[in-house]
Amino acid sequence: MADTPVLAGATAPALPADWRDYFALLKPRVMTLVVFTGLCGLLAAPGHLHPVLAFTAILCIAVGAGAAGALNQWYEIDLDAAMKRTAGRPLPAGRMDPGSALAFGITLAVGSVTVMYLAVNAVAALLLLASILFYVFIYTVWLKRRTPQNIVIGGAAGAFPPVIGWAAATGDVSTLPVLLFAIIFLWTPPHFWALALFVRTDYANAGVPMLPVVAGATETRRQVLLYTPPLVAASVAPWALGLSGAIYGVAAAGLGAVFLALAFAVYRNRATDPAEMTPEKRLFAFSILYLFALFAALVLDRWVLA
Repeated sequence: MADTPVLAGATAPALPADWRDYFALLKPRVMTLVVFTGLCGLLAAPGHLHPVLAFTAILCIAVGAGAAGALNQWYEIDLDAAMKRTAGRPLPAGRMDPGSALAFGITLAVGSVTVMYLAVNAVAALLLLASILFYVFIYTVWLKRRTPQNIVIGGAAGAFPPVIGWAAATGDVSTLPVLLFAIIFLWTPPHFWALALFVRTDYANAGVPMLPVVAGATETRRQVLLYTPPLVAASVAPWALGLSGAIYGVAAAGLGAVFLALAFAVYRNRATDPAEMTPEKRLFAFSILYLFALFAALVLDRWVLA
């Protein structure tokens, strides 16, 4: 498969794109998680950041994530057109000119990093820039079409937000934000592979070498289970190292136990029909709740014990 987007495959838009199409380019569902974990990193950090600067930092994280999403969709028009769950996006559906999407993404990327640098601090700006570049060039351009480890390595892009939030508040990076990075990094493979198991046909049709397509369902389920204990260990580490209190520790242990039980149910499942992949769907749904609840517990712990 070609390594460049097949722009000629997109139909010319019948009408100018409206605000809903530009909003869809931002991948708002992904942005929600990015903003939340970034905010939690900021709130869990020591010290105090002026509310206006805190809002600016979170806005820059959101805009930077949106820029990465827009550039990802510009580059992957051909892949999105080949997959049922993404064929309705503005570019493959022909509601937007590819050049407009590219310009939109670049503008947001430059703007978010510049404002973060000028209004907050250089460390947070450099981390934001690194996250955008990693997602666009390392994950989207280099890894996604070449290796079933795309999600494993590419998961680092989604792990940056809490580190950026922490750096916005403190101007540096210490042990706790590194652990938060590790949690999201280890969470990403079981989260996305659970999804990939029941939408395997979509990835196969698009020629994306996701693990279920290349290695099969049995190996993917084994990998989901193998990644879960390190995830649980990383999630409990802030408590074990004395970087958080009992509220977070109990939440991390309880949520981790549920995640492990669901991962084991996925491992035991032998279904090949997506309609029979209930354990995979349950794990995917819970994995989203897991990350929200875990990071919320960290903030609650920080503010209750402050």
